[in-house]
Amino acid sequence: MESANQTGSVTEFVLLGLSAHQKLEKMFFVLILSMYLVILLGAGVLILVTILDSHLHTPMYFFLGNLSFLDICYPTSSVPLILDSFLTPRKIIPFSACAVQMFLSFAMGTTCVFLGMMAFDRYVAICNSLRYPVVMSKAAYVPMAVSMVAGSAVSMVQTSLAMRLPFCGDNIINHFTCEILAVLKLACADISINVISMGVTNVIFLGVPVLFIFVSYIFILTTILRIPSAEERKKAFSTCSAHLTVVVVFYGTILFMYGKPKSKDPLGADKQDLSDKLISLFYGVMTPMLNPIIYSLRNKDVKAAVKNLVSQKHFTQ
Repeated sequence: MESANQTGSVTEFVLLGLSAHQKLEKMFFVLILSMYLVILLGAGVLILVTILDSHLHTPMYFFLGNLSFLDICYPTSSVPLILDSFLTPRKIIPFSACAVQMFLSFAMGTTCVFLGMMAFDRYVAICNSLRYPVVMSKAAYVPMAVSMVAGSAVSMVQTSLAMRLPFCGDNIINHFTCEILAVLKLACADISINVISMGVTNVIFLGVPVLFIFVSYIFILTTILRIPSAEERKKAFSTCSAHLTVVVVFYGTILFMYGKPKSKDPLGADKQDLSDKLISLFYGVMTPMLNPIIYSLRNKDVKAAVKNLVSQKHFTQ
């Protein structure tokens, strides 16, 4: 296939967003902007305390700092464009910018791997605490680096496969951003390879980590139940509660997004379409916003580090 044929006459895409519901745009602009600012503040504070507080220089908080970095990067790849679309009558994005956005959203998918590694950290800390310093040494960070490189490579492959498809006419994306499935629907060619490769990618980067987390928590729960003291059991479980809550929120939202039944009523198609877009929009900002809040409220070490940071700032002033 020649390059000239690969994109046809399409040089830009039109993002529908909430064009059909303009009365909602200003309300959602304020709401999404507020949530985005909370993400920047919350995740930024977590990154800061994991760097500045020596008590948090452990593998668990190293992973948490990197997760917070992803919590900033993932919404930043889409939220500014979404906010701009709420204020712009015609929402146009160049072909190349659409490709960059798809690449960034895919590359940020390594969040699942980080959650899996944090589960492993909790497993070693509770089930094999004496060997924790040995097992969770610098060698334990290698899988994280590998996952980030692999995530970027897979993202490049998926984006290249999508952008090489011919787009022969319709350039209207029924979404807020260049969501890859919405883009693939516009291609006038067979997309089976794209769908299969995305399915394999989802199994590797979503399915394998959740299986790893599930197995880790089976061992953790078994170990905790063997502890004779109720107070010690409570203390051991409290070290996992924040991570477990984040996992439930993250995967629960994904299951809700893709597992809810589709409406069979043709008259309700527009409402279903609006619902799907809003759920996808809030998924992109809700989970990154909740993560810092959960870790701040349910983790005594983080709360203490934040209080120390605030008191130091107040004292220096």
